[in-house]
Order: sequence, then C-alpha cells, then structure tokens
Amino acid sequence: MDKKGQAQYMENMFPLYSLFAFIVLHMLMYAVNVYFWRRCRVNYPFIFNIEQGRELGYREVLLVSFGLATLALTSVLSNLDMEMDPKIKEYKALTELLPLGLVLLVIVILICPFNIIFRSSRFFFLASLFHCIAAPLHKVTLQDFFMADQLTSQVQAIRSLGIYICYYGWGDFKRRRNTCHSDDVYNTFYFIVAVIPYWFRFLQCLRRLYEEKDPMQGYNGLKYFVTIIAISTRTACTLYRGFRWKLISGIFSAIVTIYGTYWDLVVDWGLLQRQSRNRWLRDKILVPRKTSLEIIRRGIWNFFRLENEHLNNVGKYRAFKSVPLPFSYCEDEEEHDD
Repeated sequence: MDKKGQAQYMENMFPLYSLFAFIVLHMLMYAVNVYFWRRCRVNYPFIFNIEQGRELGYREVLLVSFGLATLALTSVLSNLDMEMDPKIKEYKALTELLPLGLVLLVIVILICPFNIIFRSSRFFFLASLFHCIAAPLHKVTLQDFFMADQLTSQVQAIRSLGIYICYYGWGDFKRRRNTCHSDDVYNTFYFIVAVIPYWFRFLQCLRRLYEEKDPMQGYNGLKYFVTIIAISTRTACTLYRGFRWKLISGIFSAIVTIYGTYWDLVVDWGLLQRQSRNRWLRDKILVPRKTSLEIIRRGIWNFFRLENEHLNNVGKYRAFKSVPLPFSYCEDEEEHDD
C-alpha cells in the first residue's frame, strides 16, 4: 500500500474499526471490576438483580472481549491483505464492506434468540438498554442507571456508529471518500448523539425525583443537564471554532469537571468523609488496602460505586438493610484476609 493508500486507510477505515477498540477496552475494564468485586466480596449479582449463577465472571467477560478483539483484528488484517493483493484491486468496494459485515455479525449475535454465547446476559444487557431508552416511562432500577452511566463513557463509540451510517448509507465506501463532516445531516447527528446518554440519565433522575421526592436526584439531574450544555458547546467549538465558543465551552467544562468530580468522590463513592476513621475515605471499606482517560475512569467508578452500594445500600433499591454476602465464591478466604 502506497503512502496515499495509507492516508486514505487511516482517514476512512480507522474510525470504523475504532468502534471495536472502545468496546473491547470497556469490557476489559469491566472484567477487572468483576475480578475485584469478587475478591472483595461485593455481591454484584444481587445488586444488579441477576439470577444467581447466571452472572458473567471475569473469565467469561475476558473471553467475550478477546473474541471480539480477534474478530476485529482478523477483519483489519484481511482488509490490508486484500489491499496489497494486486489481483483484488478492482474489488476495492468489497474490501470496504468488511467493517460493516463485522458490525452486522456482532448485532446478530447480540439479538440471537438461541441459547448460545451467554444468552441470559445478552438479554439482560438489551433489557437494560431498552429501559434507558424508555426513560422516564420506566421505573429506574440500579442496573438501568448503571447502564446509562456506561453509555456516557462511550460517546465516541456511538459517534462511530454514525460514521458507519454516513459512510455506507451515503455511498462513500464506493469512492473511499469520507464526506461525513461536510454533510449537515451528519453534523446534526454528531451534535445529538453526544448528549443522548446524558439525556437518558437526566430523565432517569427526574423520574426518581418524582417518585422518591429526594432532592439529591434533582441535584444529580442538574449535573447531567449542565453536562449536556458542556458537551454541546464543546461540539460546537469543534465544528465551528472561534474564541466565543472556546470561552463558553471552557466555562461549562470547568463547572462540569468540578461538579462531576465532587459527585463521584463524595456521593457515588462515599469518600472524602472528614470524620472517617480511614482518613478521607469512609468508615467501612472492603478493599484491604487504601486505594489510591474516560473509559478507564468509568471502570474505576464502577468498582467504587458498587462497593458503596454493597456497604450502604444508598441507592434505596432494596428493602433489605444489608446486602447478603456471596459466600459461594471460590476465592481463597485466607489469601484475602492476608
């Protein structure tokens, strides 16, 4: 492949395959979460309302993530091999269809009704996703808002899906020219898609505020509303540039960063408690030692959010005063106590 071909590949094909990189990275972080939840006796199946014995362990999550990564890598190598083979040059349009075929394969596996490839977990994922989309028409449970929070960390992956629609729907793949950013429809989609996950969370907070009359849900909703404004101004700054957009974007981004960081540490994680016997942490912790880029941050958030839910039941999703411990886990108890 010559330099021009390399430039075209990076400009057109790389954004398509980046979708799988975002998803695999998120799954790897989730596998780490599951591993430490189990070691620290956080009963995540109970918290997520998953039928006992049907939850995915970290090995299963790693298996799925490595399988997806292998499929993506195979598609990339096949694409490059077809590019470098002079006999297939006339079938360039065919080579462009490989990423689309991989996406369709993943979707088919995800919605497959047969009892293969962790069907219960796939359907649990789809149900939670539907509940996010149906907010605020559906009662908000912990797994629903947890799913919506995961989506807020996958804005770039969702935007990549928009590139698929534009690149293949507009016929750009036949000419290997990505004209998406010059299209008004795509730019509008680029705006909207970035705020959709935060809009889901905002509506979920309004639903909980209405049902529970808890002012904290109003403050949480305000956080997501301000985030929507910050995301919109940052997107406008990217598309239209100019000092005014930079200034507005910078102000709202700073507000969201401070607001969000405080909420994560104090409300969602229960940390920074001045009177705690564990300095700046909380009185009760499951991690045996004091534990000191967006998807990675979400993975860290996942762990501490579930630990806090396990200890304090702060989400008020259960009638029980304590969350039962998963004594059936097979990790070595003595090793954990050490």
